[in-house]
Amino acid sequence: METINPEKLLLKVIPVLDELKIDYFVTGSFAVSVWGRPRATFDIDIVVNLLEPKVKPLAAALKKISKFGYVDEETAREALNTKGEFNFIDPETGIKVDFWAVSGDEKTKLQFKRRVAKKIDKQKVYFVSPEDLILSKLLWYKKSQSTRHLEDIESVLKISKMDKKYLKNWAGKLDVAEIWARIQKK
Repeated sequence: METINPEKLLLKVIPVLDELKIDYFVTGSFAVSVWGRPRATFDIDIVVNLLEPKVKPLAAALKKISKFGYVDEETAREALNTKGEFNFIDPETGIKVDFWAVSGDEKTKLQFKRRVAKKIDKQKVYFVSPEDLILSKLLWYKKSQSTRHLEDIESVLKISKMDKKYLKNWAGKLDVAEIWARIQKK
C-alpha cells in the first residue's frame, strides 16, 4: 500500500479534469490547508461543473489512476440530477475524492469566477477562494454545529487576506450573517 498522500492523488485527478475540460475547484479541508493551517485529511473535495456526456469518460479516466479504483457511473449521474456528490476511491492509498456536482445558481457561478489557481509541484490547481471557503464553512456549521468548521474559518482568517465586504454581503444572502458576526467579534 502506498503512503497516504492526498496531494499525490490530487495531482493525478486534476489532469483528468483538465483533459476532459471539466471546470472544477478544490474545497473542503484540502482548501483549508491552502488558505489556513495545514489540516490532516483523508479525502479531497472537488466541486465540478459536470455535464452528463462527460460522466462515462470521467469514470473511465479515474479508473485508470488506480488499478482497483472505484467510481460508480450511476451514482455520478444521480449526483448531476440531485446536485449531490459521488466518489472516487483509491484503495491503494485509502483516499476518497468527493466530487460535488453543482447547480447553475448565482452563488456557484460566482465561485467559479472567483476560484484561484495555485501551483502544486508545477501543476496548476484551482481552489475555492478563501472568502467562498469561509461561506461554505459557515453553511456547514449552521447545518452540523461542528466546531471543526469554526476552527477552519478562524485558521483561514488568520492567514489569508479577505474581502470582508463580499463576505458580509453573502453571509446575509445565505442567512449565516449572525454566525459570521459572532466569529468577527472574537
